[in-house]
Amino acid sequence: MKTVPAWWRKDKADGDGPAEHDPAEHDDAPTGQIAATTLASIIDAADANTENRDAEGGTGGQGDASEPDVNPAHVLREAGPDSLPQALADRQALIQMCLYALDRARSGGVVERLEEGLAAIGVRALRPDGERFDPAVHEAGGAVPTGDPALEGTVAETEVVGFADHDKLLRAPVVTVYTRR
Repeated sequence: MKTVPAWWRKDKADGDGPAEHDPAEHDDAPTGQIAATTLASIIDAADANTENRDAEGGTGGQGDASEPDVNPAHVLREAGPDSLPQALADRQALIQMCLYALDRARSGGVVERLEEGLAAIGVRALRPDGERFDPAVHEAGGAVPTGDPALEGTVAETEVVGFADHDKLLRAPVVTVYTRR
């Protein structure tokens, strides 16, 4: 049996010595239970402490952020003609960061969400399975022999997904191509 420290177990100690543990009696019991009356007294004490601090000039609650005396956030720089190049550079940096995250994501859900977000701004994933191999757009990563002449030169599978930003190729997909036996 795994030894669990006494402070972690829900055991009864006789006050002086270490807690005694009867596995048959306590293994199903949750640890750290707090009686409802004890919990209620803790909440009452916290509420009373908060009221005392407010009365003594301590930290009190703040009003809603939508009150008319709240100032809007300060704009660091107004948009102007020189803002477009900076916005485009920032967009490219964010796209590259998303592609970096995509390559390292272990969760299919995360990959799907990143691809959806990129597609929403015009960056699409390239998976050319079944298409004719084009060395201008695809990178050959391997070959699979086939006896079917119709499949020769066709992409068998995508090893690494490629990406295009509208019509601009960002990264060529790495593919496996069918070749003649």
